[in-house]
Amino acid sequence: MRIAVLGTGMVGQTLAGRLVELGHDVTVGTRDVAATMARLEPDGMGNPPYPAWAQAHPAVRLATFSEAAAPAELIVNATSGNVSIAALDAAGFANLAGKVLLDIANPLDHSRGFPPSLLVSNTDSLGEQIQAAFPDAKVVKALNTMNCSLMADPGQLAGGDHSVFVSGNDADAKKAVSQLLESFGHTDVIDLGDITTARGSEMLLPVWVRLYGALGTPMFQFKIVR
Repeated sequence: MRIAVLGTGMVGQTLAGRLVELGHDVTVGTRDVAATMARLEPDGMGNPPYPAWAQAHPAVRLATFSEAAAPAELIVNATSGNVSIAALDAAGFANLAGKVLLDIANPLDHSRGFPPSLLVSNTDSLGEQIQAAFPDAKVVKALNTMNCSLMADPGQLAGGDHSVFVSGNDADAKKAVSQLLESFGHTDVIDLGDITTARGSEMLLPVWVRLYGALGTPMFQFKIVR
């Protein structure tokens, strides 16, 4: 499958690398290709810059948001939640129309320091805002409740026996995303319902952040026991 992963940070890199391992044709999208390739310093979390990752993943192409999205069959929004709408706008309304848009971003607000709060919650969600801004796209919210390493390879933790949620208005789009998640190794995919249910999964993030602080590691995940 031709897949565009929008976002060059650690989340985008991790998912792009996993998708290539699974045999997909992957292009990473960025706002400015030259600027991305000119970054030589680690990011704020100490992760290596994109050029170093790209050198180790020659099968992954880098292009502008619109160039990556245009030929893609499925688009992954791996940008920061506070810039997701702008990034998707740069990808192009027409380039998103009719396509499955897997939104894994979270509306985190770091403006008041740590821990972050949510830019939107309770009566709205980032997933809903994306669907409203791009009504012809088939938005599916998923994977936003875990560390990116577990997004791509859930088997690192308890054999992958933990839960991942999907929210979206289009049943076929959710089925396509669920199959992709299962190919990653996720064994418990729970369909929460339409895109408004993304409010629930996004509001898990304050709990996730505090668990990270209490446990001292991001290598944990929610399991729904029933």
